[in-house]
Amino acid sequence: MVPFELAEPESLAQAVAMLDPEDSTVRPIAGGTALMLMMKSGLYRPRRLVSLRKIGSGLADIRVGADGSLQIGAMARLADLRFSAEVHDAAPVIAETLLTHSNVRVRNVATIGGNLAHADPHMDLPPVLIVLGARIGVVGPAGEREIAVEDLVTGYLETALNNSELITSVTVPPQTGWRTTYLKCTARSADDWPALGIAVSIHIEDRIVRDVRIAVGAATETARRLLGTEVLLAGRILDDALLREAGRAAAAEAPVVADQHGSVAYKRVLVEVHLRRALAGIGQKAIA
Repeated sequence: MVPFELAEPESLAQAVAMLDPEDSTVRPIAGGTALMLMMKSGLYRPRRLVSLRKIGSGLADIRVGADGSLQIGAMARLADLRFSAEVHDAAPVIAETLLTHSNVRVRNVATIGGNLAHADPHMDLPPVLIVLGARIGVVGPAGEREIAVEDLVTGYLETALNNSELITSVTVPPQTGWRTTYLKCTARSADDWPALGIAVSIHIEDRIVRDVRIAVGAATETARRLLGTEVLLAGRILDDALLREAGRAAAAEAPVVADQHGSVAYKRVLVEVHLRRALAGIGQKAIA
């Protein structure tokens, strides 16, 4: 690695001030699990890294708000989420997803803020957080703002954040009446990079789909919702015929891309099959 400056601010305001909106070689670093690999490979050569470790304790809380929303500090480690009682109660799909996200060594270091800011399409959490309707809190020189997770990623390893902004929190709204699941397909071990990740959140009554959110990742350049398939499902009885129809619609709608995990044709089959499985599993739980 090339030499770089390591800054260690002791407050959020100091951290923001140490970033440079005009210089992409100045970056924040939290867990550093992805960034260090990029640096070792020579893909990224920073001039300065702004460490968030000394301010992490103030941004690592996990709690449930008075309205039932799940509020997560950006410096909360993925392992913290995996074992958090608050997460298990408010949004258990997050904890379930983290069972096979990367490996335990990464989960013990990586933070949820860094995970989202990295914007790798193969990450498991973005599709899940998208269907949960999650939003992130962001702070920068101009103050604070909120961004829906589905609007955060704008391209491969690119986000709507500017170079002087930091993610401070993730908020998941109350999930009363919703059931959510996440399925992924890997070529090797369960914690490998997925060829497809698909999340489904559904509000179903008397086998009728009242509302639904579907998001895919890994097989696409960015995690994104399948709005057309959602419209197809809404207001209809969730039976075998609808499962097949929805699977075909999702396979046609998803903007899949070929990579080392498979061809476009292969990934369309994955989308079709795994959406059917996700809907069938979640539908059975809803009517049980």
